[in-house]
Amino acid sequence: MGNTEKPVREKSPALLSWPEEERPREKLEKYGADSLSDAELIAILIRSGTPSLNVVDLSRKILNENGGIAGLGRKTVRSLQNIKGMGPAKVATLVAAFQLGARFAASEALTDHPQMTNPRNVALRFGPSLRLLNHEVFKVILLNSHNRVIRDILLTSGHLNASVVHPREIFKVAIDYLAAAVILMHNHPSGNPEPSREDIEITRKIVESGKIIGIPVLDHIIIADRDFTSLADRGLLGNSEF
Repeated sequence: MGNTEKPVREKSPALLSWPEEERPREKLEKYGADSLSDAELIAILIRSGTPSLNVVDLSRKILNENGGIAGLGRKTVRSLQNIKGMGPAKVATLVAAFQLGARFAASEALTDHPQMTNPRNVALRFGPSLRLLNHEVFKVILLNSHNRVIRDILLTSGHLNASVVHPREIFKVAIDYLAAAVILMHNHPSGNPEPSREDIEITRKIVESGKIIGIPVLDHIIIADRDFTSLADRGLLGNSEF
């Protein structure tokens, strides 16, 4: 008979064998959260590893195989549950942590900049949550006469480009909420912040419709991975007041 002995699976050292000051939770308590690596922060969230990987090594593996923090943050619940070692409780904790981080960044931006006064200001306020998405969405941000946000409205979700957005949808909600001006915004999950030909064409069409109705379009902002593009800054909106 042949040798049926199974190969021994190499195990990573358990965290309890690490020096106490190197364990993620103890390290956080002693030195602060900013002293931890991305893998160590995730390890605190998911709490346990697998039979062959301790929680820090599992976290490193997950980051390496899913595009780092940016890629991991865009993963759906279903795709996260397909990762070995990630059960429903771990997935829920991780998704909630990413969403809280995005909301914290947005609330900080809103506190510091209550008025939407420039494209970077808008990107800081609305960009974090859009960067977490792995599908494209198109929003319209409604402003009062002082450029304060009335609310942001999701118009489309899951479409490949902004060309499916019709001006009447935008200005209907703008009129319904008595908006004095609007800002258009959508994301590029590909990470490329450059506007497509369709992006530019629909923007010009919406700008012209706004001039007729009397509700100016101040900007169209494209959110990408770590960057954004303002079509107003590119001079593609004509005489923008933003």
